[in-house]
Amino acid sequence: MTVLEQQGKLAKSAGRVLAIAGTVKKNAALEAIAKVLTEKQNEWLSANAEDVAAAKEAGMRPAMLDRLALTKERIAGIVDGVRQVAALPDPIGTITKMETRPNGLIIGRRRVPLGVIAIIYEARPNVTVDAAALCLKSGNACILRGGKEAIRSNRTVAELMRGALESAGLPADCICLVQDTRHETANELMHLSAYVDVLIPRGGANLIRSVAQNASVPVIRTGEGVCHVYIDSEADLDMGAKILYNAKCSRPSVCNAAECVLVAENIAADFFAKAVPLLKTKNVELRCDKAALALVGRDGIAAQESDWGAEYDDYILAVHVVKNAAEAIDFINAHGTGHSESIITKNYFTAQHFLDAVDAAAVYVNASTRFTDGGEFGLGAEIGISTQKMHARGPMGLEELTSCKYIIYGEGQIRE
Repeated sequence: MTVLEQQGKLAKSAGRVLAIAGTVKKNAALEAIAKVLTEKQNEWLSANAEDVAAAKEAGMRPAMLDRLALTKERIAGIVDGVRQVAALPDPIGTITKMETRPNGLIIGRRRVPLGVIAIIYEARPNVTVDAAALCLKSGNACILRGGKEAIRSNRTVAELMRGALESAGLPADCICLVQDTRHETANELMHLSAYVDVLIPRGGANLIRSVAQNASVPVIRTGEGVCHVYIDSEADLDMGAKILYNAKCSRPSVCNAAECVLVAENIAADFFAKAVPLLKTKNVELRCDKAALALVGRDGIAAQESDWGAEYDDYILAVHVVKNAAEAIDFINAHGTGHSESIITKNYFTAQHFLDAVDAAAVYVNASTRFTDGGEFGLGAEIGISTQKMHARGPMGLEELTSCKYIIYGEGQIRE
């Protein structure tokens, strides 16, 4: 039995205990995690500083370093997220659709945990806590496999959380961290069907596609974020410039950041006059089609065909001029990843058509795509943004980490 198989076996056993632990005990464990992360935050920050130093030496891009780095403020936000999860209603045990059949059988559906959830993710140590907290509250054991860039941060915080679980009377193996960050171990995890019930990849497009193509365990695809902002011919241009700046620049390395702006041709010149100076304050590189390049001049460079489907995770923005909303919708449906899309317009009917016709998990009118987040949607910390259509779509909170079982009450009925 390999090391990972041993972890899987331990997680499976711990998950059975957790599944019936009850809300009070799970919330006590979450509070214990929040407390230890606050009290021991300097240990986590110290380990993270080593990760960041090594990543800088290896030449990691600034936007990705931003994902990796922890601060006291970020840890406070992570701790707050844990407590928000504890405050949320527990979905486990909820019974729906209880009805009596003609033969007297009473049949209902009860929410139950998925079992053991494996998460493969990249250089974001906050995911280690977010994922563990959501899995814990929804009664699932988790096997976490982070990237090599964050291994010191992840080891430290995983041990802190495992100790907190034991202090609350739950098995430490409800949270398991894969210590080996080689690709071979990730591949083994993708095929650990004897112990893993579902696998969730979180990271860039290449990671997600690789997992979806190679895994033999069930996969929920998350995080592929080629998001668009469309500036309609009837947009408030000042609002549009402000929203675009936020969607691109507030945190360019996250999956809900805008990667492409579409602009109606009859207002394009006026819009660029407002938006380009804002974007240039962050030195955003504009990759423009011919029409956009003619308007922005030296502030842009010519786009390549590959730019229309690119997830940059950086201060880079594709810029495309379209005739109207219909062309924008067609472009989004052809090049988007089904994550988050936004229209800026004062026309109610154009907005409604955009909402109806755009195929994405989250579609906005006059707001930034950056709101696609479990906390912003009232779900607590989310385990990922699902871009698929089966079982879960959009921010995945507690309910999306559950399944159901049918429960049947009888009085001696037999089937003829």
